[in-house]
Amino acid sequence: MAHRRTFSARFPDMRNVSLDDPPLTPIPNITELPMLSSRKPRAYWIRTTFLALFVLVAVSVYVLLVSPPALRPIAFLDVDHSRADEAARPSRWTPEALRLAALKHRRPLTSTTLANNARPQISLNQTQELAAVSSFIASLPQNMIPSTVDPSQPIDPQLVLDFDTRGPRAEQELQAVVHDVWARNPVMLYSKVHSPISREIKQVLADLYLRPAPTIVDVDQRPDENVLVPLLYRLTSTNELPILLVGGRTVGSPREIRYLAAKGELQRLITDAGGVIDGARKKKAKKL
Repeated sequence: MAHRRTFSARFPDMRNVSLDDPPLTPIPNITELPMLSSRKPRAYWIRTTFLALFVLVAVSVYVLLVSPPALRPIAFLDVDHSRADEAARPSRWTPEALRLAALKHRRPLTSTTLANNARPQISLNQTQELAAVSSFIASLPQNMIPSTVDPSQPIDPQLVLDFDTRGPRAEQELQAVVHDVWARNPVMLYSKVHSPISREIKQVLADLYLRPAPTIVDVDQRPDENVLVPLLYRLTSTNELPILLVGGRTVGSPREIRYLAAKGELQRLITDAGGVIDGARKKKAKKL
């Protein structure tokens, strides 16, 4: 049986629809829908304008009456006068102000500090002075004897010792320095780079392969040469370089050093001082 195609209200026959016919979908009533955007009422704008004028008047009254600004123009003469006043004004960093600031921030003196200041400074004999100077020089290459030092007079212990020379344990600490410097540097040579005799003594020590390596101080390469040379002459009772110290004692002249090395006495002195012969064949001497 053949299916008969019919048309309903939902699916009308569009072939019989004309332009003059009413629309198939009814048009909604727009007047019944709420307005998407509406203008502000007139009272709202009047109220906003009144508030803005009130704020403007309040700010103007505060600026003009409560906190008036300085409206006077700045002249170049005023700038010059102000600079002159600043120049004439005394500086805050006067010596008196610095002294008062130092006194204000100074730590209070304790009884221990007062006792140390009242205690006399330790005095060094010739052996202790040589040990203190050698320890000072061997500690750091940049340690220099000040040019103000008089080499003919005993050196100030505070210049070469790193502890309180007025403390109650100053003597014990001094003895520790004397023992430590020669234990660390059993063989110490004060020499010159541009000296054939110094090069010969350096070679004698190099052939022994000492451990620890000899501490060599080339005096002519130091800025304090003019002070250090006469100081060493006074402390070692010699009058020429090189000066060889073994265990803190002067070995002798270069001729005596060669003689002792040939007889084996130099090796014995070094061994007694704590050095080891042939202990470091591949190590080089320390140079300061």
